[in-house]
Amino acid sequence: MVQRFSVTGMTCQGCVKAVTRAVGNAAPQARVSVNLDRGQVEVDGVADERAVIKAITDAGFGASPA
Repeated sequence: MVQRFSVTGMTCQGCVKAVTRAVGNAAPQARVSVNLDRGQVEVDGVADERAVIKAITDAGFGASPA
């Protein structure tokens, strides 16, 4: 199952790495891809939506379902 999230506050590749790491910790079995230009994260696999959003916000970014 693919879930998409809108993420605000990402400005560089360091941000992409931080978001990827945070989502990976929240959903270790899922494949995570981050599109910096669009401000989107795609999570392919089993992931709890609330846990993913919390992980992203705990990393210092804004997040919502896309």
